[in-house]
This record gives sequence, structure tokens and C-alpha cells, in this order.
Amino acid sequence: MNTTILTALAEPNRLRIVEYLREGPRSVGEIATRLQIRQPQASKHLRVLSDAGIVHVRPVAQQRVYQLQAKPFEELDSWLETFRKVWEDRLDTLDAYLQELKTQTDPDEAEPKP
Repeated sequence: MNTTILTALAEPNRLRIVEYLREGPRSVGEIATRLQIRQPQASKHLRVLSDAGIVHVRPVAQQRVYQLQAKPFEELDSWLETFRKVWEDRLDTLDAYLQELKTQTDPDEAEPKP
């Protein structure tokens, strides 16, 4: 897992920018206005996101328009998938244990086992 992605997303304003860009490509000015920050601040955050590969910038006339890149999120999803299996197994074990306790404490309320 590329920790640069996590580091970039850890800053609240950068995360808000990414969430806003889910709606579609936006200019620096639109991003600054939406987040209620100054344009130079927005540009600095966008530079970090760009360096991490999270956003791509393209010039449109006098503006710079930013849009999300899929690859970093696919990478993040793949990394998270390794944890999903662990938690699913743990939750299945917990469910089985709770069902066993339920059967031991009140056999009449136990669900029939398939």
C-alpha cells in the first residue's frame, strides 16, 4: 500500500476536496469557494493530491481543472480488502459464539440450525 495516498487523505481539507471532486471535475476557484478557503491554500492542497496521484490537472483556457484518478482508490480498496476477510471471519466467529450462548441460556428461543 502506498502510504502517500493515506497521508494525503489524512488532512481534512484534502479529504473534503476529494469528496467534492466525486461530483465531477472542478476548477481551483470552485474548490476554494466550496471549501471556503483562499485559492492559494486550495492550490497547495491540490498539489499534494496531485503528487500522490489522487487527482489529475488539465488546463482549460485560463483555469486549471482537477479531477479524481481511479488508480489510487483501486489500490486503497485492494488494501482494505485484506482487512475485510479478517473482520468477516471474526464476526462469523462472534455470531456463532452468541448463537451458542443463546441456545445455552434459553433453548426454546434458539433458532433452528440448518
